[in-house]
Amino acid sequence: MTATTISRDRTSAWTILQVFLRLGLSSFGGPIAHLGYFRQEFVTRRRWLSEHAYADLVAVCQFLPGPSSSQVGIGIGLLRAGLPGGLAAWLGFTLPSALLMWGFAFVLHDPDMSVPLGIGHGLKLVAVAVVAQAVWGMAKSFCTDSLRIGIAMVFALWVLLEPGAWVQLGGIIIAGVMGLVLLRGAPIAGARGGDEDAVHSTLGHRMALAALGGFFALLVGLPALAQALDSPVLRVAAAFDRVSSLVFGGGHVVLPLLQTAIVRPGWVSQAHFLAGYGAAQALPGPLFSFAAFLGAVMQRPPQGWVGATVALVAIFLPAFLLVVAVLPYWQRLRHSTYARGALAGLNAAVVGLLLAALYDPVWVNAVLTRQDFALALGLFAALAFWKTPPWMVVLAGAFAGWIVYG
Repeated sequence: MTATTISRDRTSAWTILQVFLRLGLSSFGGPIAHLGYFRQEFVTRRRWLSEHAYADLVAVCQFLPGPSSSQVGIGIGLLRAGLPGGLAAWLGFTLPSALLMWGFAFVLHDPDMSVPLGIGHGLKLVAVAVVAQAVWGMAKSFCTDSLRIGIAMVFALWVLLEPGAWVQLGGIIIAGVMGLVLLRGAPIAGARGGDEDAVHSTLGHRMALAALGGFFALLVGLPALAQALDSPVLRVAAAFDRVSSLVFGGGHVVLPLLQTAIVRPGWVSQAHFLAGYGAAQALPGPLFSFAAFLGAVMQRPPQGWVGATVALVAIFLPAFLLVVAVLPYWQRLRHSTYARGALAGLNAAVVGLLLAALYDPVWVNAVLTRQDFALALGLFAALAFWKTPPWMVVLAGAFAGWIVYG
């Protein structure tokens, strides 16, 4: 893709809401797979961002605590339509899974409420194809020399051999430092060295500083205010805000922290927690929507739709504020020779992260037989070579899983 093909037109918040609502209904496979869906939709199909600008955004969000794939979506919405666009992107991507989790809270008495095993397995194979396509496309753009290939390979091995959020964060930092030192001044794949492929934010620096201040004010102030007012609503909001603010890696990494914050004090039973977690695996959209379920089934106020709303907003608000705070400075740093070198290293690390995730957890949990491999290969070909829309691939994978595995 060349710089001249990137769309510069502003996009309405309504359009962004519609696009992300469709993604929220069809993006199965977890955070890493979501990055593949986003790339297909906004880089390849709609050309709202260049390949390089998208990878820069992914790399920056990997540094931030919170749900990284949701933060990438929020960032895309902010870049296209400012704060209304960011809000529309979050709402569209989150609402389907949040409503499903909220509904599941009221039918929990039925232990058979789950996606049939065959359909669930087919959706896992869709995730294999989506992540494989992302690795394929991004590696061609960002691993263009032996050093970047080496960074990607070493990072992939690091994450596979020493799994954990802090290991992942440490590897990303090291990759950025290596890029800053060794790739300073090197051309960025997909860029022309100027503004042609940049995506300019309309958010001001004052707004960014206000958002950063709000992030820390919530982190420190909510627990104190909840204790001073003895407010159950603020206490729940503080717990979910703290989990989101301190977890790196997003996705499944949030689960042990949620269990400590919600189950240990007795707010939610262990049985309900595990049942909700099991249901969340079968749903599209962000795993952080699990918070809506936890808020709805609490054994103390707030409960029901109030608890679901408080928990959902509290767990996503820090992520939203951080993206608003970082985005304007990312645009400035992108043109620094040192920052561009660091981002080159980060982009290679993102490829390594995707490659590691393709193996574990995606491949090892989905490709168990020769039939699995054949189906995953066909779905990958549909995405990468036949340019089939992702939602059709999702339906095909679910249908094939239902037919083959029952």
